[in-house]
Amino acid sequence: MTNDLFDVSGRNILVTGGTKGIGEMIVRGFHAAGATVWISARNVGECRGLAADLGERAVALPGDVSTQDGCRKLADDMRDHVDRLDVLINNAGTTWGAPIEEYPDAGWDKVLAVNLKGPFHLAVACLDLLRAAASPEHPARIINLGSVDGMHVPMWESYAYSASKAAVHQLTRHLAGRLARDHITVNAIAPGFVESRMMEFAFAAGRDELDQATPLGRTGLPSDMAGTAIFLASRASSWMTGVVLPVDGGYVTLT
Repeated sequence: MTNDLFDVSGRNILVTGGTKGIGEMIVRGFHAAGATVWISARNVGECRGLAADLGERAVALPGDVSTQDGCRKLADDMRDHVDRLDVLINNAGTTWGAPIEEYPDAGWDKVLAVNLKGPFHLAVACLDLLRAAASPEHPARIINLGSVDGMHVPMWESYAYSASKAAVHQLTRHLAGRLARDHITVNAIAPGFVESRMMEFAFAAGRDELDQATPLGRTGLPSDMAGTAIFLASRASSWMTGVVLPVDGGYVTLT
């Protein structure tokens, strides 16, 4: 009964923002577990480079999820290759930091377009592919990347980012309620301190401080991110939906 609980081999996984940071960690984890990974990001060369590095079962699918048209095009490009999508991972994200008096409207527009509107528009654009893969016993999956910064007051002046991630958590619950009837689960991962391009500034300023701020005493590893995503894509989580799962070494709950 338990032999295939976490088996994701042979499944089609689309990961946005898949060439760097947490996205790359998730891509590599699924690929190592036997899934076919569709690697999406705006940079064509980075998508192709990672796909070439991974080899068989890794496909570059460049796209821009910051607009509705971009999301629709990405879904259309996916349809050129497959007729079903088992797992959509909305990982693409961006941030903007500035003092409160200087925080620009352009920062809000950029962050909300990618972090909040992108996951919604891409989920809608991929619904037919997800429905084609879905059944009551084996639901299709949408996994959104939230953040602990959407669950508490952040250390940094990143107003649009934290607001967008709190909204992603609520969007996850709202989509989960609507898509349950289609046998599509929608859950979110809320990472803590994980080394990535977006967190480069924080790690450069002091990794020890981030370790000390985390109750379990260390920052996140690629295996933490990949393992959680694989769990949410596997049969082990097929009766879970609308969940926002902190993966943060206890940071949100215990501090």
